[in-house]
Amino acid sequence: MSIRERIFAAVYDPLSAKPEAKFGAAVKRKLLANARGRVLEIGVGTGLSFPHYPPDVEVVGIEPLEPMRRRARRRAEDLGRDVTLVEGAAEELPFEDASFDSVVSLAVLCSVHDPDRVLAEIRRVLRPGGRFIFLEHVRSDDPQLARKQDRFERPWGWIAGGCHPNRRTLESIEAAGFELVEVQHEERPDIPRLVRPHVEGWGQTPSGSDPHKAGA
Repeated sequence: MSIRERIFAAVYDPLSAKPEAKFGAAVKRKLLANARGRVLEIGVGTGLSFPHYPPDVEVVGIEPLEPMRRRARRRAEDLGRDVTLVEGAAEELPFEDASFDSVVSLAVLCSVHDPDRVLAEIRRVLRPGGRFIFLEHVRSDDPQLARKQDRFERPWGWIAGGCHPNRRTLESIEAAGFELVEVQHEERPDIPRLVRPHVEGWGQTPSGSDPHKAGA
């Protein structure tokens, strides 16, 4: 465990407090209302999503950083919520094929090393017709801001847990073979302009699809 990981985990909740109160909690509550059955949240962080899941779903969270998992475990206990927390990376999910009804990604695909591989793994573990629920930073449609996202990608990632603000994430989700059901583009206030462009919504795997054939 590095000092950087411990610091990032320690400051995550305080830095998230204002946007969470302003819009984050409401957005999570709206999105997670679409969760069904057995749910996997990738990159669960400190568990800020836990209060907003429907009471009748089973939540499994995967998180590579131990300081984050420790805080997530404490949050689940404080809420009286039964959450299974697993160590691991989203690029190699330690779960069987077709073992979840829903998968959730909340500002995670911007920071993983290989988003295409992560999306393929999400498809693998989702059952046919399973739901992929997402809230992600994305590349701006404004060419001037997009150029700034490119220019500051590396320094921003260093201070923001590896976030890449210029990824074309919605296109990647579609290319992975998800059928989009609801999509909304937003410019989030009260956060740095570099990461204000967001996309949120949910899609599903085609019924009867082969989870090993991303983009099928």
